[in-house]
Amino acid sequence: GRPPMPESASAELFAAAQRLVPGIEGRAVGGGSDGNFTAALGVPTLDGLGAVGGGAHADHEYLVVDAMAERAHLVAGLVKAMQNK
Repeated sequence: GRPPMPESASAELFAAAQRLVPGIEGRAVGGGSDGNFTAALGVPTLDGLGAVGGGAHADHEYLVVDAMAERAHLVAGLVKAMQNK
């Protein structure tokens, strides 16, 4: 019941993310999130900004503590970039 999220919805924000964290990689994956709804409304949407880790929602779920500072820097930088837009 979720609309597809076109790559174009994240293009501007992903370019900003690449400026903030050179070498960051993007990946298109299946599935759905609330980002599907915002993208369908034409709102620039970059999904997957949570913790780096694996095993989402499973007993073996984990996060990489050493990646938390870089992720926080990325999110703060994206917010600042959008404020200056």
